Amino acid sequence: MPEIFDDKSEHCIPFLLERLKAHQTQYGNDPANTPPFFLGLNGVQGAGKTVLVSTLHKALCSPPYSLPVVTLSLDDLYLTHDDQLALAKAHPTNPLLQHRGQPATHELPLATSVFASLRAGHPTALPAYDKSAFSGQGDRVPQSQWKTVNGENEERVKVIIFEGWSVGFRAWDEDVLRAKWGAAVRMKDEQGDRYIGRLGHVKFEDIKTVNEALRGYDGLTDQLDALIHIDAQDNHFVYDWRQEQERSLRALRGIGMTEEQVNHFVDGYYPSYELYSETLRAGAFKPVAHSATASASPSGWEDRQLRLIVNKNRRVQAVIKI
Repeated sequence: MPEIFDDKSEHCIPFLLERLKAHQTQYGNDPANTPPFFLGLNGVQGAGKTVLVSTLHKALCSPPYSLPVVTLSLDDLYLTHDDQLALAKAHPTNPLLQHRGQPATHELPLATSVFASLRAGHPTALPAYDKSAFSGQGDRVPQSQWKTVNGENEERVKVIIFEGWSVGFRAWDEDVLRAKWGAAVRMKDEQGDRYIGRLGHVKFEDIKTVNEALRGYDGLTDQLDALIHIDAQDNHFVYDWRQEQERSLRALRGIGMTEEQVNHFVDGYYPSYELYSETLRAGAFKPVAHSATASASPSGWEDRQLRLIVNKNRRVQAVIKI
């Protein structure tokens, strides 16, 4: 896989420092009474999210900032293997829930408790997930192996980077969801083999289940103090990017998914890219007409999100503050 060139942090670090300063000012610049800063980071699979997270983490931990930082991935909050099997069994005809990935396949009570513990500055065990377990089906790492932060005699965590492919997604009202799904079905019927979307291939009840589950994620999104969104000029780039990643794995380890398996894997995520990229591009904190979310703040949402639009080579083409 080609090396992912970092041309994103030069835009993201100034934005992050600006929002961090505003956060501290909001609490009177009193470190003792200032809760940690929660940064969300969204990006389609393969867009360079991991590289950016690593760069931001290193920059904030280093002088002159020297801030205690932790990174928490949405992937670390997946259901256990047993619970994922139970979810798939409960929805046997829904292809979106037969494996980890979509909203509904994460343990939200665990996420909520981890967020609350970090916000309070309490000792917090950070969940971890092993994607290689059960021949790639994955499972949560035993809690005894989780890393604990905010321990005794440790400096309290000041910044939490919460990253994931669907961080910041907001659910639609059911009538809008049905209209968007119906438009996709009509497009599939009209275009036939030329149709490259996936939303038109799934049943409405299947995507409705995911949409309903997504409402529960608002409790996490609403706690974010800022959000960085790595946005592809064309969401379909995700297929090529995941193919590149898998080819690299096969070359390195001699094992990996076939091209067909990769496409099938991405197919399971793609309907949500089609549905929820729109409101994310408009601003995850912006009150949106016809959104199912009533909790987005009607004021104070401006300038809290940075959108980086990247081309197929993952190079930044535009930077938009929302």
